[in-house]
Amino acid sequence: MTRLFTPVHVGRYTLSNRLAMAPMTRSRAQFDGTPGALAAEYYAQRASMGLIVTEGTQPSDDGQGYLTTPGIYTDAHVAGWRATTDAVHAKGGHVFIQLMHAGRMSHPANTPHHRQGVAPSAVAPGTQMFTPTGLQDIPAPRALTTEEVRRTVLDFRHAARRAIEAGADGVEIHGANAYLVQQFLAPSANTRTDEYGGSIENRARFAIEVAAAIAEEIGADRTAIRLSPGTTMWGIDEGGEGPALYRYLVAELDKLKLAYLHVAHQGNELLLADIRKLWKGTLILNRPGRARGEIGADVAAGLADLESYGQMVLANPDFVTRLKTNAPMNEANRTAFFGGNERGYTDYPALSEAQEA
Repeated sequence: MTRLFTPVHVGRYTLSNRLAMAPMTRSRAQFDGTPGALAAEYYAQRASMGLIVTEGTQPSDDGQGYLTTPGIYTDAHVAGWRATTDAVHAKGGHVFIQLMHAGRMSHPANTPHHRQGVAPSAVAPGTQMFTPTGLQDIPAPRALTTEEVRRTVLDFRHAARRAIEAGADGVEIHGANAYLVQQFLAPSANTRTDEYGGSIENRARFAIEVAAAIAEEIGADRTAIRLSPGTTMWGIDEGGEGPALYRYLVAELDKLKLAYLHVAHQGNELLLADIRKLWKGTLILNRPGRARGEIGADVAAGLADLESYGQMVLANPDFVTRLKTNAPMNEANRTAFFGGNERGYTDYPALSEAQEA
């Protein structure tokens, strides 16, 4: 585990350790998408992590899926995020804002313009979503026109520029977890017949264009992407060509010299080994549900340059200290994951507080 606590170069930055805070939706922004007043405290509490990746942040009105998630495309959003990035930097941390377009994982009741969600194709995900009036079926989205796909790439580019204006060290493109980028990758969600559908190369085109546009706008060394090969949630099925698609996609993304690739691993060890070979840059690996006793194993084995953790960091603002000292961990309060106030957000005790209690 000791290698976890050594510095590592990521993009244009040198991080103090090889631990990253994984992006986790917390749904505590204001209704206009401006980060809530507690967000700065929440992220600053966890600034000892080598890198913080924020919760998914929509790049446009169309990009919002859930209630009270933050945006990064208006002046108010920029001002709200500036409070957070300043607070993290004051404690010596680094923070990338994750850009997340929900695509078809949206409901008109949750968005500023109350319009139908947009996606590669008019295929519903077959699941439900919380709205102001409770759980509702997610309706079929409207298929983006070819020109609208290109405009969506520009939305990501604009949001990346705004993130830098807000003081972020960089941005991570959310290409995982069944949201818009992965919807383009999966034949179950993408039945297009234009240059963004059909072949592996066409289905990977949107992800590559978004990454290239952002890299051109803010620099490749401040641009990253997260992928989750093999995810099957919410109607996503990448089919038999899935592994080949990711080998192609990772090889193409590698040419852009991005700051890092963040992989949410779904269990295909052979594919993961191939991704490690294909990706010449920094690799962050996330294994959902990983036991504490396995922390550090992937960095030690050379399979990853950094490891990212979610719930344990959520519940332990001093996660790094607890690892170093082999101290017990707080348990995450699952009932307070989404929405609400400081409970289950900024009120988890640090080790010193827990010992005094």
